[in-house]
This record gives sequence, structure tokens and C-alpha cells, in this order.
Amino acid sequence: MDGAGPDPPPQDREVLDINRILLPSRPNFNRKAMTNRYETVFILTPVLSEDQTKETVKKFKDLIKTGRGKVHHEESWGMRKLAYPIQKKSSGFYHLIEFEADPAFVAKLETEYRRDERVIRFLTTKMDKHHLGFAEKRRNKQKDNVEPTNA
Repeated sequence: MDGAGPDPPPQDREVLDINRILLPSRPNFNRKAMTNRYETVFILTPVLSEDQTKETVKKFKDLIKTGRGKVHHEESWGMRKLAYPIQKKSSGFYHLIEFEADPAFVAKLETEYRRDERVIRFLTTKMDKHHLGFAEKRRNKQKDNVEPTNA
């Protein structure tokens, strides 16, 4: 005897090879399924004309679409008074966009908000199932209030 110990029987080597073949090295993930729903609200400076405001909103909607996102809903809340002055302004144009996109895209969108001097504030949040339900109820309530009744 050499003192090195006995060699494993050949059957054990075959079992190890079979386990290596049967067990996959990496799981197979589907990359397309990684989109989330988001809601973003941004405030535009009050010195813009109506056309400039629409152009800015269109720019951000197009950015979402080119980033392989999908816009689900959009609302313009119009000119509102701010709770406190931001950049020496006391009012601004509020706009809300609900969209679905890849999580990495949100950082790119927020970078564009920071670069655009017309945007004075923004907030983007991920929508969970409760948030989605609340947003749906709010939209339906607004539709009911806007539609005239024929009595």
C-alpha cells in the first residue's frame, strides 16, 4: 500500500459525470418578462407657452416609447400653485404619465428630466397591485364626473 488511500471505484466516477450532465449549469431566464409599471409626475416651469408644454410632454412620451416602454395613461393637471417656491417660482404645469418599461430605463428617464431646464421637479414610482387598482378607480371616477348625463 502506498498510503494514499484506495482509489474510488469506477462506478462513482460515472455517477459524478451523470450528475454533471443532468444538472444544468445556469437557469434559463426570459429577459422580456422584466418590465414594471411606473407612474411619473413632473412639474414644468410656468413661463412656458401651451405649445412648449405640449412639446415637452411629447418629448418624454417619445423617450419612453423609444426606450421600449409602453404609455398606458397620461393626464395633464394644468397650472397649479406649489406648496413652496422652487427655483423662485410659485406655480407650475403638472403632468402625470403611467407607463410600463424595463427597470434600467427609469434611470435614463430621470437623467433626461435633470438635463431639461423646463422640468423643475419630478417623481417616478413603481406601481404595485394596490397602486394599480387605486389608479384605475381614480380614472373611472374622473370619467364618470366628466361625462354629461342626459336627464
